[in-house]
Amino acid sequence: MTLMQKMLGGATVLAMTATAALAEPALMYDMGGKFDKSFNEAAYNGAKRWAEETGGSYREIEVTAEAQRVQFATRLAEAGFNPIVVLGFANAATVEEVAPKYPDTKFAIIDVNWLDIENLRQISFAEHEGSYLVGMLAAMASDSGTVGFIGGMDIPLIRHFACGYAQGAKAVNPDIKVVANMTGTTPAAWNDPVKGGELTRAQVSQGADVVYAAAGGTGVGVLQAAADANILSIGVDSNQNHLHPGKVLTSMLKRVDNAVFDVFSKGTEGFEAGITVMGLENDGVGYALDENNAPLVSDDMKMAVDKAREDIIAGNISVASYYENDSCPALEF
Repeated sequence: MTLMQKMLGGATVLAMTATAALAEPALMYDMGGKFDKSFNEAAYNGAKRWAEETGGSYREIEVTAEAQRVQFATRLAEAGFNPIVVLGFANAATVEEVAPKYPDTKFAIIDVNWLDIENLRQISFAEHEGSYLVGMLAAMASDSGTVGFIGGMDIPLIRHFACGYAQGAKAVNPDIKVVANMTGTTPAAWNDPVKGGELTRAQVSQGADVVYAAAGGTGVGVLQAAADANILSIGVDSNQNHLHPGKVLTSMLKRVDNAVFDVFSKGTEGFEAGITVMGLENDGVGYALDENNAPLVSDDMKMAVDKAREDIIAGNISVASYYENDSCPALEF
């Protein structure tokens, strides 16, 4: 294995020397692991679907340390991969440093929408809209009148999730109590299922009988602890209903898979720089309903949530954004 292959983790079977000529796409995961069953795995599913449908191949690389971010993005660009999709707000500084140095390489970043770089596509999501819907479901499913939220790293993005969730819950029950905790203040918060379990048990002791996890790999611990305590949980990003059938009320879908699939499909020829926002209107977010949670979501619950979805799209319901207010009208952090 060459030094460059070692640096990139040998994520695909293709040699680096071949990829430059083929201009294949690449995917750089954020912290938390490729198979975090949440954010990163959603991106993987999109890349995998593209490869299966087109017969193409791509390079993928997992970031496991902060120092690797710029290093790996640079190696991908140097090797000729194009376009390169980079995951996570924490990589904003990465693309800000690397992308301008490679103007012929198309970059896309997910969860960032504030950079000014000509060869960059920025994809963000209306997480508060999808979280509003699952917040409604949580309130309708709760018997205790208390629901919980466990976030990963304490950043505006995760507060954005929590704010939408609290608003949806209070739209159903204005008196409901929403307990919110964050796992930590460093990227390690995305991959700490033990801490996720501890926070869940603490929220159960406060009366929570539905807990929403927006915490990457940490959420696996939240869902497990909720199942062990015989309460309901809500998954995030990927459909996590199957992890504990009958115990996961639903999952807030953040279609990172569609975002990656779209960038890979358009390639360099169809690449569009600028900012794309994926929300309810374009199926960028939503909630999961399948055989694993169907018994938990009644027809009346589904009807109420689907109506709210249409009202949000039509502008009849306005979901406050934490980004716009730097605060949340329905939740104190």
